[in-house]
Amino acid sequence: MSVMNKEAVLKFLNQASAVMTENKEYLIELDAHCGDGDLGLTMSKGFAAGAKVANASAETDLGKLLFLVGSDIAKEVPSTMGTLMGSGFIKAGKALRGKTELTTADLATFCEAYYQGLQERGKANPGERTILDSLKPAADAARAAADAGDDFSAIAKKAYAASLQGVEATKNMVPVYGKAVVHRAKLVGVPDQGAIVGSLFYKAMSEAL
Repeated sequence: MSVMNKEAVLKFLNQASAVMTENKEYLIELDAHCGDGDLGLTMSKGFAAGAKVANASAETDLGKLLFLVGSDIAKEVPSTMGTLMGSGFIKAGKALRGKTELTTADLATFCEAYYQGLQERGKANPGERTILDSLKPAADAARAAADAGDDFSAIAKKAYAASLQGVEATKNMVPVYGKAVVHRAKLVGVPDQGAIVGSLFYKAMSEAL
């Protein structure tokens, strides 16, 4: 695959929806430790809605398509995480507007913009035990791989591996936001559920590409 066309983008979005659905109960269980317990429902419902609107769209501009996906996710699941994930697609869509095919450099741009969308919306930073702790290393790995001349599959696999390392790192981080702050004592050695969502996002990408 020399470029990513709309079919490849749809394959990723559909796989992301499938992965979030497959892990729905796992995410619910994780979130019950220090959240509202609805993370699995939010992610499965949100990504299913995003994939559905993309599959039904005749849009050929991939940037506009991703923007549409993000807007629909944010509307369908207007929770904190739903809004954040939607913001990632919206930011990536803006960065890739006008593209009907994506190069490996564009894939790295997608990963970086997705991270930036969440960071700007949530105002958090890496190291604070959030989804950013898996998205940032993944984006960095994707850019490094693209710059090194890797193909789409290798970029996605390296990004996924980096996201998993990010998840592992959250086990020793002190939570800064939400209910996790109250439950921080029992979270030592436990990975952040948001970071796990980020790794699932890249798991889907690696499987699709």
